[in-house]
Amino acid sequence: MFHSLIRRQLRRPAETDAAAFDSTTVSLSLAVPRPPERRTDDRILPTLRVAKLDSPIGEQLIRIRNMSAGGLMADCTRCPPVGTDVKVEFNNQKIPAGVVWIREGLIGLKFDQSLDLGELLAGRKPRHGFRPRPPRLEVGCSATVKIGKLYYKVDVHDMSLGGMKVGPIDDYCIGAKVVVVVESLRPIKGEVRWYSDRRAGIVFERELSFDELAEWVGKRLELASLKASYRH
Repeated sequence: MFHSLIRRQLRRPAETDAAAFDSTTVSLSLAVPRPPERRTDDRILPTLRVAKLDSPIGEQLIRIRNMSAGGLMADCTRCPPVGTDVKVEFNNQKIPAGVVWIREGLIGLKFDQSLDLGELLAGRKPRHGFRPRPPRLEVGCSATVKIGKLYYKVDVHDMSLGGMKVGPIDDYCIGAKVVVVVESLRPIKGEVRWYSDRRAGIVFERELSFDELAEWVGKRLELASLKASYRH
């Protein structure tokens, strides 16, 4: 059953270069994926593309290039040092891992325990009426939400590529079209989909790109690191 997911033939290099970031490759090996090089083994192509990396320097999104039962290789805007203990979140599953290598914006992570890839992939199969929620980052910043002619100064509690949770805000906003302005990000159009306890969930009209959000989070992590160094 699991082997039925294996691709019968790899794309030629010219084709894979253009699609390198469009899909995640997963192998059955227990080894941690290494920095890019030409490979000849068969692979599996699921939809595990973006995950959340939680480390001592903060939360950020990573884009997974290769993944095995033993670890993964991913794009990382601000990489924790080699030897750092981290957690990788796939669709609300938090997996302990450690940083084993870093190279030019790429990071190699070794899982503390080998993953059951069959179970992980089965957990990602779409169900009727269900879309896996993209990883959310607890960003802790402020924003301005424009609803009609009114402007709300709100706190952003978390953010993903597809939306954010903000508050405080009034309950009449449910279903309203909004424009959110966050420092250093372009104005984002969206719609308020839910409201609870003066907090609202906003779904973006057009998802942020990985590079856009990752760069923004990376700058925030760098600024936080500089502030911490000044205090010491």
